Amino acid sequence: MIFSELYSAYYNTIAAILSRIIEGEHSEKELQKIVAERAFGESLLTIIPAFKNEKWQLVHGDMTTPLGHKPTMPLTTLQKRWLKAISLDPRVKLFGVEFPDLAKVEPLFTPEDYHVYDKYSDGDPFEDEEYVRQFRIVLEAIRNDSQIKFEMVNRNGKTMYIRCRPVRLEYSEKDDKFRLITAGWRAVSVINLAKMRNCTHYSGQKELDRFEWDRRQDTLTVKVRDERNALERFMLHFAHFEKQAEKLDENTYLVRINYAHDDEPEMVIRILSFGPMVEVLGPESFKKLVIEKLKKQKNCGLK
Repeated sequence: MIFSELYSAYYNTIAAILSRIIEGEHSEKELQKIVAERAFGESLLTIIPAFKNEKWQLVHGDMTTPLGHKPTMPLTTLQKRWLKAISLDPRVKLFGVEFPDLAKVEPLFTPEDYHVYDKYSDGDPFEDEEYVRQFRIVLEAIRNDSQIKFEMVNRNGKTMYIRCRPVRLEYSEKDDKFRLITAGWRAVSVINLAKMRNCTHYSGQKELDRFEWDRRQDTLTVKVRDERNALERFMLHFAHFEKQAEKLDENTYLVRINYAHDDEPEMVIRILSFGPMVEVLGPESFKKLVIEKLKKQKNCGLK
């Protein structure tokens, strides 16, 4: 991965420790605190001892450093090209992220270089000015734990006037849409962002209940055969899901993934993308969906 080592938690942790030592902080207790905050649990047993034993030759045994300047990690040309490519994605622009130093950088790839299959063509209008405006209002409300109000036309064609507290945003790769999870509004807890109209901040004093619908959660159990780097690709693909992995033998792993039941069709597509490297063990209802999907592909002449 482009950023996997130089910008990993370990490198950033060590850079933070060296910076504090240069500033004059030599207390082992304080340096251990940096490790605990930035790295992983087992790192407490390795990083500071490696410094004290001068294993990495970055710090003397008395916890001083021969370095005269704080460590910096400038971007490489490859990293800049990757960031430029990501900046072209209209979904990135929804978050107001700016890339001011990449104006003259050639992107590593462009949207014209790839095509995504198994995705609906009626995704959200990510570049529409009104959609962008409403998205940022929702995002700000989530960050500030505040309320919004908006209009929405229901399936019966009736306009609904809604006030709620946004909790989080979810993105569906299959639908190519953002969904808003709300609290304080008992009629509906999940809203397609593109269906919202006239969204504004709510400045009234009346408080909302912090009620949030409990979305049904299911657990998918699969067996992953670690060939052609399948395990790493699988774990990265499902990085934002709660999951547990167990090693069965030298190259076989059992993985359990928790997911929202509403996302089951999308999960089927994600699992099938790994082909024979992944075997679905349960639940039975999910296995049936996989079988049905494969039968439809076969009937269409797809392999």
